[in-house]
Amino acid sequence: MGDRLHVRRVARMLLPVAVGVLTLLPHGLLGEPAENGRASGSAPLQRVKRGWVWNQFFVLEEYTGLEPLYIGKLHSDMDEGDGSIKYILTGEGAGTTFTIDDSTGDIHAIQRLDREVKAQYVLRAQARNRLTDRPLEPESEFIVKIQDINDNEPKFLDGPYQATVPEMSKIGTSVIQLTATDADDPTYGNSARVVYSILEGQPYFSVDAKTGLVRVSLADMDRETKENYTVVIQAKDMGGQLGGLAGTTTINITLTDINDNPPMFDQRLYQMSVPESAPVGSVVGRIWAKDRDTGPNAEMKYSIIDGDGRDTFDISTDPTNLFGIITIKKPLNFENKPSYTLKVEGANIHLDPALRHRGPFKDVTIVHVSVEDVDEPPVFDSPAYYIELPEDAEIGTVVKTVSARDPDAANNTVRYSIERSSDPGKYFYIEITSGSLMTVRSLDREEVAWHNITVLAMEMSSSAGPGSPYLSLKTSDQCVCVCVCVCVCFLTDNPTQIASVSVAVKVMDVNDNPPSLTQYFEAYVCENAKAGQLIQTVTAVDPDEPLGGQHFYYSLAPEAANNPNFTLRDNQGSGPDGFPWQQSPRRPDQTVFYLPIFISDGEQPVQSSTSTLTIRVCSCDQEGNVMSCNAEAYSLPASLSRGALIAILACIFVLLVMILLMLSLRTHRKKPYLCDEEENVHENIVRYDDEGGGEEDTEAFDIAAMWNPREAHHHLGKMRQDMLPEIESLSRYVPQACVMGGGGGDSNVHGYVLAKLLEADMDPCAPPYDSLQTYAYEGEGSVAESLSSLQSGTSNTDHEYDYLNDWGPRFKKLAEMYGVLDTNNPPLW
Repeated sequence: MGDRLHVRRVARMLLPVAVGVLTLLPHGLLGEPAENGRASGSAPLQRVKRGWVWNQFFVLEEYTGLEPLYIGKLHSDMDEGDGSIKYILTGEGAGTTFTIDDSTGDIHAIQRLDREVKAQYVLRAQARNRLTDRPLEPESEFIVKIQDINDNEPKFLDGPYQATVPEMSKIGTSVIQLTATDADDPTYGNSARVVYSILEGQPYFSVDAKTGLVRVSLADMDRETKENYTVVIQAKDMGGQLGGLAGTTTINITLTDINDNPPMFDQRLYQMSVPESAPVGSVVGRIWAKDRDTGPNAEMKYSIIDGDGRDTFDISTDPTNLFGIITIKKPLNFENKPSYTLKVEGANIHLDPALRHRGPFKDVTIVHVSVEDVDEPPVFDSPAYYIELPEDAEIGTVVKTVSARDPDAANNTVRYSIERSSDPGKYFYIEITSGSLMTVRSLDREEVAWHNITVLAMEMSSSAGPGSPYLSLKTSDQCVCVCVCVCVCFLTDNPTQIASVSVAVKVMDVNDNPPSLTQYFEAYVCENAKAGQLIQTVTAVDPDEPLGGQHFYYSLAPEAANNPNFTLRDNQGSGPDGFPWQQSPRRPDQTVFYLPIFISDGEQPVQSSTSTLTIRVCSCDQEGNVMSCNAEAYSLPASLSRGALIAILACIFVLLVMILLMLSLRTHRKKPYLCDEEENVHENIVRYDDEGGGEEDTEAFDIAAMWNPREAHHHLGKMRQDMLPEIESLSRYVPQACVMGGGGGDSNVHGYVLAKLLEADMDPCAPPYDSLQTYAYEGEGSVAESLSSLQSGTSNTDHEYDYLNDWGPRFKKLAEMYGVLDTNNPPLW
């Protein structure tokens, strides 16, 4: 602020000198005055020499005086000082920023001028006759320039700044280029001449005074020691001289990392352990070679360079490339090797060749891995077993003896069993101690050709000794029956320690099934068939499958060997042919023949069977087509099987049960719920299918008879109970005399209602049931008259309520409310 005031004092001292210079009128620029009386409109246009003062004006900015700032003066030679000439000023700022005295031509600035806002103004001036307003001079243009003063300090437009420089940079390394801008005129004086200096950040950094370039001024700055620096730079105008204006900015400088630190393990010996049951690929542990560097400069690569576990373990880098992960490469076995030693190296991945002199960027450590013993399941001597067994093997034949051992150091005793689901037919049994697998049922290849058995091996618990009352074995609940009379059950609390092995038993074929015809054959032969005619070709099947294929031999059964009508020819295994007897040209008396055929196979032991071929003798036409056969030609077998008889009896039984059930339903028909209308107990069944109606919703009785006694006995013209009867007050149809004991048909109903009303009034034990008592005596013609206050022309004080005592005990409370209770008078009803 002191510098600015000093500048302003200097400007005020120079202002009169500048005004004197500006007011000098160069007469060489003056023009000759125009001739009086020349008609401007008729005279030809001629170049007129300008005759008034003209020059370029200068004015200092930031004038703060109370009076308008005098800028200059306009004057014409034609001005004789008599006030006949008027000066006019137009252009930029005329009238708002600049004014002119139209008589003297003095120009003043009426507003504060700022060169940084507008450096110059273009104005136009003209001299006119005050009376005629005719221009005496052509309009001329001149410029008012604003002279600069040092009123703006340098500014860093982009500050504060962020900059980075690698650590360990040499002295003079460029960090950042700064530029301060000064709004003052750089072509006038030193107002815009800027000089840079550092106020904060030494001795680490420096700045060039002219260019503003920030450089490193201290060598070997270590990021690991200090990473961030704050530098304050100043820019001062007037060439840095006293009185100049200054501006500052801040630079936040960060040292970037370089790979200048080698890695180092935090431990020289790592102790790790892993159970021997851990699968391949399991993580054993991790190690870390710490590096003071960051980012890619701290990324590591680990490798096992020595040790007896190089082939058993492997090491890799985690996703962050910082830690080494040790994993299992091969299966472990505590009994074979309980511990391993690894020599692991960790080295940087990204190296800077310029920093190799700082030493090897790697480190070495020792990793000791202990293998923990676990209780492992038994191990079979073979991964699977394959056995071939003939189907005629005797029960108790030893199929195979499996063997398993405990791989642990304890070497516990192993017991064996068969998984139940693998042998659902229970064909086999295994001896629990020796592992001998034997048959307990006869095998049949034609029924089950393969048996896939799963044998379980379990360790015997060390807690079960010879004197233990129970056997506790490591398996799930398994029960093995020995000799069909003793069952030994294995119980264990660790079912995972069970080994299993697959035993595939192939049942080999034995010729134990006789051949038989493929189907039931029935042949037809004409009664006039010629001798030697082919009747039927039959084939046989055998469930057995010999290695050399099937070979069947056909012949007539011994009892039919001397059959005079038919003979059989064996086609060498392809099937027999039957021929009729040569001496039967006509239809014989017997129309059905049963020909027994003996079939045998060619394997050892030979199996044979006898099947029957039915032959019918039929009538045929000349072409040999069957026309008709005797009814005796088809007959059922003499006997039925037991299953067929049971099925027939079951069907007959079902039919009898259905017939009995139908008869029972027909004789025991359901009786109607109400056999007689007299059984109707008139229960009130309320129907809610409509709204309102009151007692009309109940169809148990006809309430209309009580509403209208005159219609009580007219049953022929009775209305429907669901229709609303015409309800009229009994007082309009029953004379008041009848109330006191008159006769007549209608009086019976009236008297009945009065009796019931009296009985209800006099009963002190009657509960206050929620019921509607309809008296039908309120209103016109009633003793009580109307109880409503509607259409009442008098006030309550004009009424007398003595009649409330005559209404009986039911209206006792009402009488007390109106103060007319007479305890001496007995009730009327």
